[in-house]
Amino acid sequence: MADNSAIEWTEATWNPVTGCSKVSPGCAHCYAETFAERWRGIPGHPYEQGFDLRIWPQRLDVPLRWKRPRMIFVNSMSDLFHEDIPVEFVHAVFDVMRRADWHTFQILTKRHDRLAELASELDWPPNVWMGVTIENRRFVHRADCLRRVPAAVRFISAEPLLGPLEGLDLSGIDWLIAGGESGPRHRPVKVEWLRDLRDRCDDEDVAFFFKQWGGARPKSGGRTLDGQEYDGFPRTGALATA
Repeated sequence: MADNSAIEWTEATWNPVTGCSKVSPGCAHCYAETFAERWRGIPGHPYEQGFDLRIWPQRLDVPLRWKRPRMIFVNSMSDLFHEDIPVEFVHAVFDVMRRADWHTFQILTKRHDRLAELASELDWPPNVWMGVTIENRRFVHRADCLRRVPAAVRFISAEPLLGPLEGLDLSGIDWLIAGGESGPRHRPVKVEWLRDLRDRCDDEDVAFFFKQWGGARPKSGGRTLDGQEYDGFPRTGALATA
């Protein structure tokens, strides 16, 4: 339920759900799981249950208590479209986001099928951005599901980028975040994969954000690509400064 965030493309995190389960190769070295499992079994700790899925109704009103506008990453420690989260709770999260209209909310999922299943049932206010993670060419079809979502901003997180994203269709996509994996078992990213995404975003008028090279630690490799930092945001939004 942390307020401030060290993630470069957001300002705060809000976790009405914690815990998750692996669905694709990008999950293999999950930072959230590594963090949560450190606390498993410690009585009274928010992660006493480790990375097991847990729903926190008492956290629903947190954004309503933050009066300064923030860009908020929803469920940085879970996936809002996890199959074990009741649809009623997903609706409750969306209701809070609609009511807290002075914030911008960023949702990211790897569960594109459930996103597509629920999208038409949900109220999509203009302050909610929706994204999917695409880590290699096997999952470029996640963008097809995203295109059917009536979100004001649709974005792709190509992090950790584990291979070239051949066949990725960027039509209807507003923003792409790319980055390498970090941690002691990180899998290296190749510069040609990143250049291809950067150049395609430039050609197709998609905002491009290069988050990191990755390495043993998140900041190990820095954030410059060919000597430049890329901090693109979709035209409908940017990091709040108020």
